[in-house]
Amino acid sequence: MNKTVITCFVATSALLTPMANAAIATLESTPVSQQVTIDGVSDDVWEKAKPINIKLDELPYKPDNGYEGQKDTEVEMRSMYDGENVYFLLRWEDPTMSLERYPWVKQEDGSWKSMKNKDHTGHENTFYEDKASIFWNINSKGFKKKGCDKSCHMPEDNGLLEGVKATSAGRHYTSKKGETVDMWHWKAARTNTNAQMDDQYVNHSHNENKEWGRHSDDKTGGGYYYNKEEGRDTPVWMNKMQSPENTYWVKESLKVPFDDVGFKPGDIIGGHVTGPIEGPRADIKALAVHKEGHWTLEIKRKLVTSHENSKTQDVQFDDLSKAYFFGVTVFDNSQINHIHHTKSYKMVFQK
Repeated sequence: MNKTVITCFVATSALLTPMANAAIATLESTPVSQQVTIDGVSDDVWEKAKPINIKLDELPYKPDNGYEGQKDTEVEMRSMYDGENVYFLLRWEDPTMSLERYPWVKQEDGSWKSMKNKDHTGHENTFYEDKASIFWNINSKGFKKKGCDKSCHMPEDNGLLEGVKATSAGRHYTSKKGETVDMWHWKAARTNTNAQMDDQYVNHSHNENKEWGRHSDDKTGGGYYYNKEEGRDTPVWMNKMQSPENTYWVKESLKVPFDDVGFKPGDIIGGHVTGPIEGPRADIKALAVHKEGHWTLEIKRKLVTSHENSKTQDVQFDDLSKAYFFGVTVFDNSQINHIHHTKSYKMVFQK
């Protein structure tokens, strides 16, 4: 089988000096009057925006299953804004484009196999998509100094986290009740095909739910889900018309019940079904293109959102005279193992 690997996303700024008291690197968002098209292409309008380069060279853990993903990369990041929206352009090196996410593969004996190769934390990093995240501080005390690390909590030497046995390499949650962080999560196989970036957030929830402090913003419909069913050893759905661009997912608009006719060993059906997210969780428009060993990701979001829970789930760029602090990570075909940086970066709006 031809395995296509696509890596995920990380972004922040790499202008920090080795000195411990180095100034926080600053991304300047440039005002723009012309239309910005979100198509994953760095067109001429982006030349107006000054870039910063963000070095990502930290990993939370080392998988034990032969994973050989990237250990470092550099993100070039730019920003612009107009009277209604803020825009971002991220470009980072990733030699491989990874779009697989537990794909179904037809075997020589005629059976179907959901491909996986999980590591000691119980997470996938072989048959998985590339991803990228931007964390924006809303009101988490200490984020300005520590960045994303402020909400990341690692198990103690005894393997316990908050008194619970933790096999995962860290959990995200804020230090105090009422503190939240906005998390923008781009996913090469689940959201990119719908030109979206998953709008999520982190709060103070601990072990009372599977994801601890990580949550998705409210939605009214759409989204993605596994192409599986309990007790079933074949896919549930397939695309009505098979095509190379939809090899690793089933599109909600094209799905039909799986029918094992005409498939040969090595054929692939996507491990998940995906369709456009609806509601507050769909606030972020985004599209990435992989070309010449790089991902180029364009992002668009309203400066100010106006949903029922916007104040606690979304960063509000409602004061163009203040600084906004953020952190960036990218995932190279890995579920949770990501390339990140220490400390935070800040964004300011040029007048």
